[in-house]
Amino acid sequence: MKKGIIAIITIILLVLSLFMFTAVFAAENNETTDRAIDEETESQLVELKEDVANSVEDYQEKYGSDVYGTVAYILNLVRIYSIPLCFLGIAIGAIHQYVIGVRKLDTLEKGMALIVTFVTILIICQILPLAFAVFVKFGRG
Repeated sequence: MKKGIIAIITIILLVLSLFMFTAVFAAENNETTDRAIDEETESQLVELKEDVANSVEDYQEKYGSDVYGTVAYILNLVRIYSIPLCFLGIAIGAIHQYVIGVRKLDTLEKGMALIVTFVTILIICQILPLAFAVFVKFGRG
């Protein structure tokens, strides 16, 4: 049980650090390159930024609050990005269990633990936005 909790916390920290790394890298990249981006690319980046801002605003209008809309937007991103990451973890667990675990029993148990952990994380990440939406819509009156 401790391994599963540690794995879940590690995955959450990994996802959060990925978001922070991309934000910091984007900020540093904007400061270092003054005019290295041509006009067409800049207009495409502005359009992408406006699309993201519009989708956050759509969530904020839908939920009636800035905080609830932002949380719903973040949970939607977690839901989307958790699918490939969890499938990758399940594949690694299957390799440990069925390929490497044929010869080593400790690796067999490690593979099963990885599969169970990533399936649990996948289920939680898929149900959490739904639970949040139900709570916000019906729970706060």
